[in-house]
Amino acid sequence: MAILRSFIDDLLARTDIVDLIDARVPLKKAGKNYSACCPFHNEKTPSFSVSPDKQFYHCFGCGAHGNAIGFLMEFDRLEFPEAIEELARDHGLEVQYEERSGGQRKQQPKQVANDQYELMNLISKQYRQNLKQHAQGPSAVEYLKKRGLTGETAQKFGIGYAGAEWDNVLQTFGTSEQQQRTLVELGMLIENDNGRRYDRFRDRIMFPIRDRRGRVIGFGGRVLDQGEPKYLNSPETPLFHKGQELYGLYEIKQAHRNIDRVLIVEGYMDVVALAQHGVDYAVASLGTATTPEHLQLLFRQTRHVTCCYDGDKAGRGAAWRALENALPLLRDGWTLDFVFLPDGEDPDTLVQAQGKEAFEQLLAEATPLSKVLFDHLLAEHNAASDAGKSALVAAAKPLLEQLPPGVYFDMMQDQLAQLVGMTQEQLGRHIQQQRQQGNQGQQQKMTMTPVRKAIALLLQQPQLASSVEPQPELAQLDIAGVDLFVDLLVTARNSKAAHAGQLLEHYRQHPAFNALAKLAAISREGVSDENTELEFLDTYSYLIDKYLEQRMEQLLLKEKQGQLTRDERHEYMTLLQALKPKTVSQD
Repeated sequence: MAILRSFIDDLLARTDIVDLIDARVPLKKAGKNYSACCPFHNEKTPSFSVSPDKQFYHCFGCGAHGNAIGFLMEFDRLEFPEAIEELARDHGLEVQYEERSGGQRKQQPKQVANDQYELMNLISKQYRQNLKQHAQGPSAVEYLKKRGLTGETAQKFGIGYAGAEWDNVLQTFGTSEQQQRTLVELGMLIENDNGRRYDRFRDRIMFPIRDRRGRVIGFGGRVLDQGEPKYLNSPETPLFHKGQELYGLYEIKQAHRNIDRVLIVEGYMDVVALAQHGVDYAVASLGTATTPEHLQLLFRQTRHVTCCYDGDKAGRGAAWRALENALPLLRDGWTLDFVFLPDGEDPDTLVQAQGKEAFEQLLAEATPLSKVLFDHLLAEHNAASDAGKSALVAAAKPLLEQLPPGVYFDMMQDQLAQLVGMTQEQLGRHIQQQRQQGNQGQQQKMTMTPVRKAIALLLQQPQLASSVEPQPELAQLDIAGVDLFVDLLVTARNSKAAHAGQLLEHYRQHPAFNALAKLAAISREGVSDENTELEFLDTYSYLIDKYLEQRMEQLLLKEKQGQLTRDERHEYMTLLQALKPKTVSQD
């Protein structure tokens, strides 16, 4: 369900990022730009800057940056489609989607997706009805009662039952070939090698998985008695991506306007049992480890995330993976901590046996991220010896460097210094050298490379793309990043982007997005548009000249080897003139 790129461009062209942010974070005029204390980390001196020219914000303290869409995603804790819809509502527009051609008519992906959501909701309703109407319904209800669940809790989470028949869903919802294909695509039917189709979920308690809007996107099914697998989850489908979804998050958002804390557990029954006992702020990952996408999603909802794992080796390993995924995301004021349960216990059994108060006492005594990190490293390196201390610092350094600058990073560095018996200043020489090169000297370093300079100028003033004719051959230049510059140049010309925020949006999913955003944030206070254009043209000419030199060296080498063709000889003679950048006439 892709949103039209031209619609996103138009939306950004209509939006003034200064007005958008000022409505949420009061801004003050500061020269050409506007400033405020950053809303994404704690600070006393304003380092958050908003540029009306670039339609772009950047915090020089924590590194947060983006355009109007990015700000809504971070500040209002919205997903990308939700941010687009919010902006569209502000302008009285309806979101436009790409059309998909197929058959005799075109159907918008939005309508296709709506039909799929509706189908999943109908199946979920059927599973709920089965608890009352199916022959095995009483057995399923008895199982839920034995697990300590009330009818109210089952209703809140939409819990149902899939009958033992092989074709319950098939017969009810797959009355045509097209409907059956859709059910296969949504993971509700399985098609074997012989082309036979049958229900994926049979004789299981069914837990509907809802997205943040409450739409059913998949299911988790648990066997009533013995059987393998104990839990069966929906596969990856057009609606369901397990690395990006969390069971129970929708229910938390319905229960709490402001979410103080979110607890990550491992199972559906853990979430449901905790909610019934008043701990109604738990989510479960869906058959996968806690991913960076999970953590990003949760930190848009709350500032405090607690991971609850078994205390065994597997649980400790899961905690370490979650910790590694969280380090680049943490900001001042955000908390990630860990609870390790006693052997043989899980949140479900623990809260059933001991109640809400005892369980929340465990949460109050959660282990801080810093202790989990250093305990893990100390188990591998002996800090009592000089060699061990050196190895400990070497192991900790790349982990700590992932943390954004701020109080949290300083605190972690101080703890490491105490562990190895060094002063903050001594340890700083070990850890901060690379950080200083990467952060403090970042702008200067970026302007030193011609390619980075060309990219930065183009990002900050996309209209520069119309001042030169793109040369596709330039992408063959053996200099890092030049292919990205050529792509950026073509995109700027084709999209007619008016500012950095618009142009950057085309690269939101690009691996180099963060690097591009940092280049866009470089200040050019006091530099005129005329001088910027001259600087860009000079830099572009330099890159063209470097390509000519490279190409001529290639041709000369072939000539020495007697391999130069007549066409290549002609190319060599005419190369310089043919590939010189042509400035577009301003008349």
